[in-house]
Amino acid sequence: MKIDVHGHAIYAYTGGKAFNPAQPTAILIHGVLCDHSVWALQSRYLANHGWNVLAIDLPGHCRSAGDAPASVEAAADFIGQLMDAAGIEKAALVGHSWGSLIAMEAAARLGARVSHLVLVGTAYPMKVSPALLDSALSTPEQAIRMVNVFSRATLAPPSGAGSWVFGAGMALGRRVLASNDRTNLLHAGFKACDSYAGGEAAMAALQCPVLFALGEQDQMTPPKAAKGLIEAARGAQRQVSIVHLPSGHNQMTEAPDQTLFAIRDFLAR
Repeated sequence: MKIDVHGHAIYAYTGGKAFNPAQPTAILIHGVLCDHSVWALQSRYLANHGWNVLAIDLPGHCRSAGDAPASVEAAADFIGQLMDAAGIEKAALVGHSWGSLIAMEAAARLGARVSHLVLVGTAYPMKVSPALLDSALSTPEQAIRMVNVFSRATLAPPSGAGSWVFGAGMALGRRVLASNDRTNLLHAGFKACDSYAGGEAAMAALQCPVLFALGEQDQMTPPKAAKGLIEAARGAQRQVSIVHLPSGHNQMTEAPDQTLFAIRDFLAR
């Protein structure tokens, strides 16, 4: 479906189900150089089990118009604007990688309007090496390959019917990069992650329970890199759940069932 947000058409995949105001809503937020499709299994399941699902393309990405967010804070403001435009009073926010920072910052800003917060493959600070930032700007094809090498723990997921996740990741990255001829989405997304400094403050402001879904073999955002956020959430007396997934940084495709069940069980609480 398309949602008009301040004059820009924003695409949200709904899992094939019409929006039902009587049901709770989950907003799924992708990471750098990705789109709604990374949530394929999880969004379809939730949509068929009592949830409204909005698996979005962030502004300036693929099917969504508008300017690509230049910072985590700008993207977090957009989530609130999206909820207002769609007439959603309260939602669960689920984010992966850069999307996890966006979801966290949005949850802090939206307060009681967020029922649950799910952080998949998160880290704070989410620093990006200068070499990768430079490559993203000057040799993006090489940077996409580098990211896919380090973010993958397997070439074929157990339940992927023989799919080649590395090749799929390369194709997705190229497609997303080509979708915007005004902004280098790879460099802009990485710079937003690298520059974000609001993690502890966001955790202190949360008013909802939070789930950390971390890949055991994740080299991009290793589980230990989430320790500061976990401690900040506990220090703020938030309800914290932690699930370790048998995957690298692409939890939704490398451990699709385990990722889904972790999200499903958390949202059911």
